[in-house]
Amino acid sequence: MSSVKVKDDKAASLEQLSSFDPRTVWPSESNDFTPWLAEEKNLELLGIELGLDLELVGREYPVGPYWADVLAKDTVNDRNVVIENQLEKTDHDHLGKAMTYGAILGASVVVWIAKEFTDEHRKTLDWLNDHTDEDLDFFGVVIEIWRIGESPPAPRFNIVSRPSAMLKQARGSVSEGVVSDTKQLQLEFWLVLRDQLKAANVVSSLQTPRLQNWYNIVLGRSGFHVQASLNTITNRFAVRIYLKHKVAEAAFSKLELQKDAIHEEMGMELDWNPRPEKFDGRPYDKTILIDRSAILAKRDEWPEYLDWMVNTIAAIQKAFRPRVKAIDLTPSRAEEAED
Repeated sequence: MSSVKVKDDKAASLEQLSSFDPRTVWPSESNDFTPWLAEEKNLELLGIELGLDLELVGREYPVGPYWADVLAKDTVNDRNVVIENQLEKTDHDHLGKAMTYGAILGASVVVWIAKEFTDEHRKTLDWLNDHTDEDLDFFGVVIEIWRIGESPPAPRFNIVSRPSAMLKQARGSVSEGVVSDTKQLQLEFWLVLRDQLKAANVVSSLQTPRLQNWYNIVLGRSGFHVQASLNTITNRFAVRIYLKHKVAEAAFSKLELQKDAIHEEMGMELDWNPRPEKFDGRPYDKTILIDRSAILAKRDEWPEYLDWMVNTIAAIQKAFRPRVKAIDLTPSRAEEAED
């Protein structure tokens, strides 16, 4: 019996995806694109793709007689981020600027955004990532403009070069000497966790895991992030929402008003601001925590530990991300006068 193909009306109605030269949206790199990128929502969009929580420090930031396009802060890891923009094919001039600004401003992250990367410049960033220590990261990002049918154009940050987790950690291990079994286990656990979070589509972009007992994940707004941690002394695994500095004072109380609704939505209870005076030694920080007993050395228990951590992080993202975004953090006149 021969089969008969039936026309798929849904497929027939699919719109065409079109790309455009970024200069059709931003005619001038310095007057149009850089000011657009420096806006909070657009830095956030870039940060999500990079796995960083970016906060603007300055636009056209002075570097001796020169000016860096954007200087930002990765608030999760307290690192300076230099961003060099180029709405053309990459060239040596902009590569030199990115390196110079990064060196003078003490940046731990250098981001080079361009319309197109040559193979030579992409390989240069790959080489820098492979031959520098774990505290220095380079990203090559292509800025693209796409439109579906007649819809408004939308930007897309396409990362073409990024740090390699394994190579970075290998170089860090050599510089530090012999890495302890515990540190190695922590790194292996974070690598699996990152892959599972990515597969479950819990967050759109994730940081490179490092040789440490914590792993940070963006929560969609500067000043907030999720931190997973492994304590091999007390044998406790934890996931916490971390609210940083003065933002925490206003945001924590507003979130706490919704505590019962959050617990019901998540199906679990959280510990709100445990031991506030001891957390990282900073009086303005707040945390919201959930933890459990777990022994990292028991590899046969990892599937259960990872399920717990992935499900907990997913529940936190679902419950807190929209609430965090909705918080009004505009200071009152009294607060402004006090500052």
